[in-house]
Parts: sequence; structure tokens; C-alpha cells
Amino acid sequence: MNSNVLIESFAEFARSKNIDRPTMMSILEEVFRTMIRKKYDDDSNFDVILNVDKGDLEIYRNREIVDDNSEDIWDLDKIPLAEAQKIEPDYEVGESVAEEIKLEDFGRRAVLMARQTLIQRVKDLERDNLYQAYKDQVGEVVVGEVYQVWSREALILDKDENELVLPKAEQIPKDRYRKGDTVRAVVHRVEVINGTPKIILSRAAPAFLERLMEQEVPEIFDGLITIKNIVREPGERAKVAVESYDDRIDPVGACVGMKGSRIHAVVRELENENIDIINYTNNLELYIQRALSPAKIGSMKINEQTGRVSVFLKPDQVSLAIGRGGANIKLASRLVGMEIDVFREAEDFEEDIALSEFTDEIEGWVIEELKKIGLDTGRAVLAVNKEDLVRRTELEEETVEDLFRVIRQEFEEQEEQEEDEQAETQNSGDAQ
Repeated sequence: MNSNVLIESFAEFARSKNIDRPTMMSILEEVFRTMIRKKYDDDSNFDVILNVDKGDLEIYRNREIVDDNSEDIWDLDKIPLAEAQKIEPDYEVGESVAEEIKLEDFGRRAVLMARQTLIQRVKDLERDNLYQAYKDQVGEVVVGEVYQVWSREALILDKDENELVLPKAEQIPKDRYRKGDTVRAVVHRVEVINGTPKIILSRAAPAFLERLMEQEVPEIFDGLITIKNIVREPGERAKVAVESYDDRIDPVGACVGMKGSRIHAVVRELENENIDIINYTNNLELYIQRALSPAKIGSMKINEQTGRVSVFLKPDQVSLAIGRGGANIKLASRLVGMEIDVFREAEDFEEDIALSEFTDEIEGWVIEELKKIGLDTGRAVLAVNKEDLVRRTELEEETVEDLFRVIRQEFEEQEEQEEDEQAETQNSGDAQ
């Protein structure tokens, strides 16, 4: 392989990888100097002249002419007079010889290795460029095309055909992709595995929702409204706390838009994820009330030392506070940074029975499971249907059925006892 073919093939490969001219020249020269060092041990007295456009390569070995009997004839940058005069008869001691070295003089094997080295260097540079391009884009939205879909991840190509990965765990559960689909996602993180950068995308991260809202709400983009916190159950529900630095701007209204126009665009992108926009406040009690929306809170007890909040609601508000699958209370807890426990207000306490009184009939772990979802009385349990209890707890269907039977039986016995007491009281009055 002559120098023209080698350089032209490399230059074409480099251009296809978007390698700029100065970088290409630098890589070429370094590879050829490596060849020189392998053959001559040193490259300090060699000149490498490249013309990438024409495919020209010239390598010159520069040496000083010394007398044939000189002790310096073995130095790498010296040449005996007799040897120099074979190149040009008129040479004399003290002059310099610039001898051209042909690429073929290095041998076919060395030339092939040089070509492989060139290609590898470009690939290394390409990987480094990919890493440098994306490491500063973490948290930013990118648009790509689905190239391949596997069970655990989808391969996405960006506009430069770089390979990006969208893992199943970072997808919205309702996402379904086919080759050729356009995907928007946020750059979640950049990893280097065995020297190769891996760009991992996410549509489930809170940052994706934040970027989408920045795109749809100019006040957020301009800094007039700040997103204080975002928590998500991807594809199901999200809560966003926002604050305005301008008293004239309603942060919630600005994010929702006229007739919901702004938030609807975000909701559609997130596969109809239900998004609650909450006005942030430093008043913790008010913040918790807003976080548990749409439920209306009766009262609460905040223990900042333990990081727990006990919230008391009317029976018809308990299920709203907990939400489908417990999503609302989980998100509210994460939003305010405290563990929220929901309790049913005992309006008719004498007619209800605390679950702690059922310890003889109901196992302790079952009672704990019920308390985790805010159910601490018998009537609170009966107010929830069987399917909801099975979904929201670790209880099996048979266990829930037995639970209902025990609680109902206790209430029936209580009612019978009350009726007997009333009858006895009435009979006593009649006798008098």
C-alpha cells in the first residue's frame, strides 16, 4: 500500500466521522512518527510532511556528515562521509543530509499496522468526542429516533447517529416504541464502560418533567417562576411545587395556562400523567395541605424531630388523600420531605372500634399493613372495597375477606348489645 492510498483512505474515514483537519493532521503525523520510532528508535531528526488534500506523504531523515573514522558514526543523527557520498558524491564533512524515506521501506506489515492504528485512533477520538458532547448535557432534553427495541432497553440515534440508550426502567410504563419513532427524553447520566461512553436517557426522571415545563411555560424559562421540587410516579401522577418571584404572577395559573393549554402539552408527552401544580410556601402546615390535594384536611400534628406528620381527615377524604395505589400520599410525603400518616377523624367514636381492639381476632402484621395506608378503625376498613385493599396492601384476597367478616361480626354484636341495653332500659321504665 503506497502513501497516497493510505492517506486518502484514512482521510475519507476521518471525514465520515466529522474529524476536523487539524486533528486529522495531528493523528496522521503521530502515527507515522510511531512507525519511525519502532524502526529507528528515535524520531527527533525526522521531518514528516503531509498534504492530506493530495494524499502526499514525505518523510526525511536528517543527519550530519562526519569523517568515516569518527567515533560519532554510530549516533542516530550522524552519517559517515562514504555513506553520504553514495547519496550525493559532492557531499563533504560537516554538511547535512536530508534522505527521503519511502513508506515502503518500513515494510508491508508496519504499513498495515499503521492503518489499523489510524482507524483505532479515530474511533478513540470519536468516543471521547461523544463523551465530551454529552457529559455537559446531563439534565437536558434530546430528540432521537428509535433504531432498535429490546426487552430491557431501546436504542436511540441522535441527529449525528450517535447511539443513546433508553432503559426500560427509565421509560414511562405506557411507552410503546417501534423502529423509526421519534423520542424525546432527558440525558440522565453518562457512563464510561471499558473505555466506551454510554449515554443513558430517561423519560421517568423528574428532570424530564422540569425541562418540558420550561419549554411550555415562558415564565419558568425566564426565571420569573421557579420549580422548587418535583416528584413523580411516571405515567400515573406527579406533583410540582412552584414559586413566583413576581407578586403579579400566579405561578399555578401560569403553569396550567388558559384552559389548561400549557399543562396539557406536558401531560400528552408523559402519556396522560396526572400533574398537580402546587403553590410552594415556607408554611409547612399549609404546604402539607396543598401537597395532599385534592383531599381536604381536618387537622394535623407535625413532629419535626421524627419527620412524621399525622393528618386527620373526614371518612370521605381518606381515599382521596391516599390516592390510587397509595400514589397521592407517597408523592406528598416525598414533596414535603416528611412521612405522612393519614387517619380518619372519629366523628362518632363511640360507634367505631379501633383496630388495636381486634388483636385477638386479627394478626398484628395485618393491622400494621392497614395502618400503613391510613386505616386505623373498623369502619375505616369497611369503607374501602376488597379490590382496593388487595391492591394497596400486601394482603391476599382471602385475608381481606376474613378481615371484613371479623369486623362486621364485631359491629353486629355491638349493635345487638346496644339494642339489648336499650330494651332493658325501656322495660325498666315501663315497670316503674
